[in-house]
Parts: sequence; C-alpha cells; structure tokens
Amino acid sequence: MDIKHLRYFMEVTRTCSFTNAAENLYITQPALSRIIKSLEADVGAPLFIRSRKRLILTDAGNVLYKHAQVIEKQLQLLETELASMIAMRKGHIRIGLPTIVNSFFFSKLIASFHQEYPEVTFQLEEDGSKRIEEKIMNGKLDFGVVVLSDKNDRLDDYTFVNEKLTLVVPSSHHLAEKQEVALHELKDEAFIMFNQDFELRNLILKACKEENFQPRIISETSQLDFIEELVASNLGITLLPESTSEELTADVQTIAVTNPVIEWNLAIIWKSDEYLSQMNKEFISFARDKLSHIQNGM
Repeated sequence: MDIKHLRYFMEVTRTCSFTNAAENLYITQPALSRIIKSLEADVGAPLFIRSRKRLILTDAGNVLYKHAQVIEKQLQLLETELASMIAMRKGHIRIGLPTIVNSFFFSKLIASFHQEYPEVTFQLEEDGSKRIEEKIMNGKLDFGVVVLSDKNDRLDDYTFVNEKLTLVVPSSHHLAEKQEVALHELKDEAFIMFNQDFELRNLILKACKEENFQPRIISETSQLDFIEELVASNLGITLLPESTSEELTADVQTIAVTNPVIEWNLAIIWKSDEYLSQMNKEFISFARDKLSHIQNGM
C-alpha cells in the first residue's frame, strides 16, 4: 500500500469530492480516480459509496481512514524529528567572554564542540560582565561567561568557578614580601581597576565599602594586559582572581587577601524566558559536562 495513495484517499475523504481533492493535490480527476480504485483493489473492498450529491465512506473506508490518520501523524512526527536532527547539526552560536578570563580553556571547549558539530559556527565577543548580560537580554548574544553577583530572574546560569581575589603589587612594593594582607591595609593605596562594564569592579568597591573606605582609583581600563603593565610600572595595585593572577608574566607579586575574603564566581548564563533551539540546548549540555571538570579539579 503506497503512503502517497493513502494521503490522496484522506484528501478525498476530507473534501468529500474527487474534483476538489484533485485540485488540492494538483492532479487530474481521472488520475485520482485510478489511484482510489488501485487502493480499493489493495484493500479488497470499496472505500466510498458514490452518489450525485456526496461521497460516503463505506465500513472499509472508515477503518482505513481511522488508521490512515494515525499513520499520517506518525509520518509528521518522523519528518519533524528528522528535520530537527538535521538542523541540530547546523547553527550559529554567539558567546560573550569577559576580558579578564583566560580564553584558552574556552577555545578548547569550542574546538571540542566543533569537532562533534563541524557545521556550527561561532561568534565570540569580549566585553565586561555587565555588557555581556545586557546583550543576552537584548537578544544580541546567546550565551555569556560572567562574574556572577546579583541573581537575575530572567537568566539561567551554571556556576563553574569559585575563586578568591588576590592582591597584585609591583615586586618593589612595601607589601610584596607579605604572605597575606587584610583589605583595610589597602585604604591608602592607588588602585588600578577594570572599568564600569566589569562586575569585578563592583565586587571590589562593595568589599572596600564594608571596610569603611573608598578605594582611590587612578586608572581604569578594559584590558588585562594594560592593568598588568601599570602595576609592574609601580603606578598602583590591583585585585584579580587567583587563576588570572597565576597567568601574569610581568614583574609583580600576588598576595592573599583576608578579612574579608572576596569571592569571585564565574558562570555561563543564557536567557531563561527564551525558546532555546535544539543546538543551543546541546551546547548547554556539552558545556556543563566540560565545565564540571573545572569544578572537580579545584
């Protein structure tokens, strides 16, 4: 029994007319009549009672129509799933990465994903956490890696890094030989910071405020390399995450900060009230799996 012939039979049943069905199917009425006769031969019984006014299904026609509806729905599901599977192998993913984060790991993450889905393309943008969050909310990015602070109910997130901020000073600085410092000891220091697009800045300002002082900011930028160079040039001090401090190559020293410890949480975020494509769902699952290894290794 031909699936195409079943669809023709269903169209005749729906329209109760060979003429209308033939027009809808873009075939001639004699051709449609031959197809229905062929189907009746396969079934072994007439499918319609033909009259001048209308077509009526026979008992055999009713049974065939009932099962044909089920077959049609299954075919539609099959076509939808196949189309979804094919579409899932393709796509374009837009990700925001903060300047402060070492991008080496994320380049490996994206490369691994690309190996499994070679037809997926990526758009990577470097920016501060605030700007990345805004772009996700405005639909300009699909995902972002941000310093997580206040919870946004319209964003879902997965935290994969929990670190502390460390003090970075020039090697000639009077605190350079210390193993740890209390935050209030820095109240008279000159600070070099990331600009207002970076959530790290807010973390530092909030911690300093709780210690009853306002940091004296003498320079701010969006570039980690520039901050490192300014500190090494003895222009001031800065506070950076532990993993970032370990990557510094200039003539600087890193010192633990206590009283209080300033936590730095890194998360991947995406818009929670937005429909996620199958490809984006797959990327979230893939990223969670890979990023969990960072947590387990810490």
